[in-house]
Amino acid sequence: MKEFWRKAWFIRLVSLLIAILLVIYVNYTQSGFWTQGQPERTKQTANKTQTIKVPLQVSVDTDKYYVIGYPEKVSVTLEGSTALVTSMVNTQNFRAYIDLTNKDIGRHTVKIKITGMSKQVSYSVNPKTVNVNIQRRKSTTMPIQTEYNKGAVARGYRLGDVNIYPQEAEVTGARSEVDQIDQIIAKVVLPNGIDHTFERQVSLIAEDHKGRQLNVVIEPATAKVIIPITIAQKMVKVELQPMHEKQNKLYSISTRSNYVTLFGTEEALTKVKHLKVPLDLSKINSSTTKLVKLKLPQGIVKADPSQISVDLKVENTNNEKIKGK
Repeated sequence: MKEFWRKAWFIRLVSLLIAILLVIYVNYTQSGFWTQGQPERTKQTANKTQTIKVPLQVSVDTDKYYVIGYPEKVSVTLEGSTALVTSMVNTQNFRAYIDLTNKDIGRHTVKIKITGMSKQVSYSVNPKTVNVNIQRRKSTTMPIQTEYNKGAVARGYRLGDVNIYPQEAEVTGARSEVDQIDQIIAKVVLPNGIDHTFERQVSLIAEDHKGRQLNVVIEPATAKVIIPITIAQKMVKVELQPMHEKQNKLYSISTRSNYVTLFGTEEALTKVKHLKVPLDLSKINSSTTKLVKLKLPQGIVKADPSQISVDLKVENTNNEKIKGK
């Protein structure tokens, strides 16, 4: 039996079987690996179409000419492998432009060109052409005006002189547009009922004499506007006026707030010599301290303080003191 296992033909047969099994195993594992990686590989090599917005650049002598009429951005549709299209979208290392270097002053229809695009990616541009107007460039410096809704200021408050920084702006554009400018203006919208100084950065616009906005570049684009909003004030003496006293009582009235500050229009303040404070004593039967809200004359917006503390001492007419509460 031992001689049988040692025969050469038997050893060769076993070796052959082992080799066949190894080949089958290797093929199976290689096939399994390829199958698992196939979806990702297919995803990378499959075609993809994507549209993105890109800035439209203009090739022109900007020291001499000013171009109007072209869109800020154009749509570029890319088509190619998923990997390449995704890379182009993420990096955007291509540019869309129009070449006006050999164009004369006036209106032109020019083709949009693309440069820096991969040869393995096809593309289309929308729109394919644009209408532009090439004009002589002009720059000038003009003072900045302000416009605001004065009616928004709270009752009794007054507007001071408006301050604006800077006071001038440089305007650049096509000569035909710059020549139409009537004013550079900062338009301010005040909140209704505003009772404090307004301070804000405001965008500047250029308008013609009809109030139409013009297509020019303003530098700086904004200005700081300060509109003082204040109110007149006056300090007056408080005059306590007791009312409805009882005949069998004696009253001693005093307050530590002998003066108050009134705020309002100047016209109203000139009419106020002192502030009368009525005190109703009909329900006062014993000594007490009472907070009295001040009643303001017409044209007076507010008082500081708005109420005062009044000390009331009450005695019977027979001089018997009434204990306070």
